[in-house]
Amino acid sequence: MDTKAFKRSLQKSENYHRRGFGHEAEISGVLDTEYQSDLIQTIRNNNYTLTRGDVTIRLAEAFGFCWGVERAVAMAYETRQHFPTEKIWITNEIIHNPSVNQRLQEMNVGFIEVVNGKKDFSVVNSGEVVILPAFGASVSEMQLLNDRGCTIVDTTCPWVSKVWNSVEKHKKRDYTSIIHGKYKHEETIATSSFAGKYLIVLNLTEAQYVADYIFNGGDKTEFLTKFTDAYSEGFDPDLDLQRLGVANQTTMLKSETEQIGKLFEQTMLKKYGPVELNQHFMSFNTICDATQERQDAMLNLVEEDLSLMLVIGGFNSSNTTHLQEIAIEKGFTSYHIDSAERIKHNNQIEHKPLEKPIATQENWLPEGKIVVGVTSGASTPDKVVADAIEKIFALKSQVATV
Repeated sequence: MDTKAFKRSLQKSENYHRRGFGHEAEISGVLDTEYQSDLIQTIRNNNYTLTRGDVTIRLAEAFGFCWGVERAVAMAYETRQHFPTEKIWITNEIIHNPSVNQRLQEMNVGFIEVVNGKKDFSVVNSGEVVILPAFGASVSEMQLLNDRGCTIVDTTCPWVSKVWNSVEKHKKRDYTSIIHGKYKHEETIATSSFAGKYLIVLNLTEAQYVADYIFNGGDKTEFLTKFTDAYSEGFDPDLDLQRLGVANQTTMLKSETEQIGKLFEQTMLKKYGPVELNQHFMSFNTICDATQERQDAMLNLVEEDLSLMLVIGGFNSSNTTHLQEIAIEKGFTSYHIDSAERIKHNNQIEHKPLEKPIATQENWLPEGKIVVGVTSGASTPDKVVADAIEKIFALKSQVATV
C-alpha cells in the first residue's frame, strides 16, 4: 500500500479535520478552569520554588502539558462543542493521563475497547465522529474509518507526523527503519505502519545486539525469536540490515536515541567504509523538542540537594517513565504517581516503581525540613501537579503536629 498517497487522499476528504472547528475562544476558559493552576503559576513566578513550613518544593523548569498535548485536548473539546449530539469515539486514550480521559468520558466521548489484544471497531457506525489521539493511529485504522464514512478528527502531534515522514523516506530508498521505541506502544504501532521494512529496538542493549549481528553475523533463528512482534512481516536480518534508517518513538529517552543513532552509524561505517556510508545509513532528527526540554530540566533538577523526587503522570506514559528513570539513575528516592489521590492522609503513598506493579510506601515523607523535587510528564495538567503539592504541604503539616 502507498501509505503516503493514502494520507494525502485522506487529508483532502471533507470528512477529515486536523485544524479544529473554530471554537477556540469558547473552550479556552473551560480548559483553563479544568487544567490550569494559580499555585503552579505562583511557583513559576518564584523561580520554581515554594516553601511552606518544613517543605520546600523545587519544580522542574520544564514539565507538564506540551504544545502537542494541549492541542489534542483542545481539539477533543472543540469536537464535542461542534458535534453536541453526535456519537464521538476516540481510537485510544486521547493522551496518557487518567484525569483527562475521565473528563472526556464524562462528556460522553467513547473509547474504543481492546478485546483479545485488538481494538473493537465494530461499535463504530457509518458516519460517526472518531478522534485520532495525540500519538496517532495506524494506517489500517485510518483506512477502516475512512471506508466506513466516519468523520475523522486527527489530533496527531506534528512531532509524531515528522517521524512518519522520516520512515516514509526510508521506505522510498528501500532502507530498513530501525525504530527506537516500545513495540506495543500506540505511537510506535502507528509509526511502523508507515514504514516498509522495520525493526523496533527498546534500548541500547538491544541495539548493540543488532549492531553485533550486522558486523559479525549470528544465529538468525535466535535473532527473530529475540525480536518477536518487533519487526515487519518477512523480515530477514541477513538481508534487511544492509541499509538502515533510524527513527524513534518521540517520548523515548533523548540521550539513548542519540546513542543508538551513533551506534548504527559507526557500525555501518566500520562495515562498509566512509565512501559507502551514505548508501547504507541515513538518519533524521526526530527527537521531540518538548520531550527533550522536560528531560533536560529533570537532569538539571536532580543536580540539586533534594530529599526525594515526585514524578507525576500516567503509569502508561512513556515520557513520564523516562523522567522517573533519570531520578533513579541519579540515586534519588523517587515516587511515580498518576494523580494526587495516590497520596494518602496517613503518610502513605501508592506509587509505581520502574517495571513493577503499584506499591504502597509507608512514611514516605521524612521528618524535619525537606526539599521535594517535582516534575510531571507531557500529558499531565498543571492542576494535577498542584493538587499533589497541596497534599504534600497538608500531609507534612499534619506529620509535624503528631
